[in-house]
Amino acid sequence: MWGEQTKAIHAGERPDALTGASAPNIVMSTTFVADAGTAFSVEGLDDGNGWIYTRWGNPTVHQLEEKLAAMEDAETGVAFASGMSAIVATLFHFLRAGDHAVISDVAYAALSEITNEGIPALGIEITKVDTSDLEALRAALQPNTKLVYIETPCNPLLRLTDIGAAAAAAHAGGAKLVVDSTFATPIATKPLLWGADVVIHSLTKYLGGHGDALGGVVLGRKADLAPLRKKTAIRFGGTLSPFNAWLILRGLATFPLRMRAHQENALKVAAWLERHPKVRRVVYPGLPSHPQYDLARKQMKNFSGILTFQVERGKETARTLAEKLQIIHYAVSLGHHRSLIFYLHSKDLLDTSFKFATQKQVDSWHTFAGEGIFRLSVGLEDAADLIADLEQALG
Repeated sequence: MWGEQTKAIHAGERPDALTGASAPNIVMSTTFVADAGTAFSVEGLDDGNGWIYTRWGNPTVHQLEEKLAAMEDAETGVAFASGMSAIVATLFHFLRAGDHAVISDVAYAALSEITNEGIPALGIEITKVDTSDLEALRAALQPNTKLVYIETPCNPLLRLTDIGAAAAAAHAGGAKLVVDSTFATPIATKPLLWGADVVIHSLTKYLGGHGDALGGVVLGRKADLAPLRKKTAIRFGGTLSPFNAWLILRGLATFPLRMRAHQENALKVAAWLERHPKVRRVVYPGLPSHPQYDLARKQMKNFSGILTFQVERGKETARTLAEKLQIIHYAVSLGHHRSLIFYLHSKDLLDTSFKFATQKQVDSWHTFAGEGIFRLSVGLEDAADLIADLEQALG
């Protein structure tokens, strides 16, 4: 069994048989010479067909899928052009009209928004619950529930869900558990080992790690994902570019090293922010002050590099930080080698993305976010320089 760093470098890769090239090639061809008996429809596709058309499969993309499957201890993986493409393909693969799904009430905004209106418009019932509340999760299950979808830590609150308990609840109700583990990454948490059926990652974030390539992946058992590839991924056409696959492969070689550095920096920055007189609250799974610190220690081997913090007059402070920060970029996204910060105003998000059904859900949001939070993705710069940048900008 290889270690994490060895898998990040070698899994899925092999020297080129023709040239002996050590580094992975980029196969940019959209089409491949085929045998005369090759089927024209994807219905005839199987593992022995070889390469036919890059929307169906590509050697460079396949290397990435193999590497990610090894890193997540999955049987197989299907890569997509973006994390959201991976999410949509998963929803459409497992859900049909008349089915029901339980979805985390706080999750990636695009997922929240499509499950507010787009998916229900197809005759699929959606129930949004705080999945950290296991009683609420169990109570939401129905006889026609086919899917339970969680994020842990969730975006943007950094609230955790107990994966093992969620898996037990989903399976007891005859449903599959899907875990978006983008924030945690395979270094921190391997949801399949905790009982999940499917894991989703946005490769744009920590796995790619350099902010220059969109991508997504769905990982799990071959029995689930072989039909997902054929029936959904190929037909929806959210194909990952071979060039982006190559960029992500290149980023993955340093992924375990980067995650150690992200955590080290985030712990230092979070501890400093907790002492700052203008900061009301810091939320980071690696801090004892996190409300679910015990679960974080149980479920995460690395606390990642994302933290949130609250200040008085958040919108005003956001303008100040956008103007004054010199190292940290005021920008969306996360998981890159450079540090990024963005302000998320609670009223704006509750008006657009998150539709809560109960006062308890609203209260949980405000427990973690108050009137608004800064989401800080701590990068790989020197921690002392990041702290100095925040100090001069916050005043």
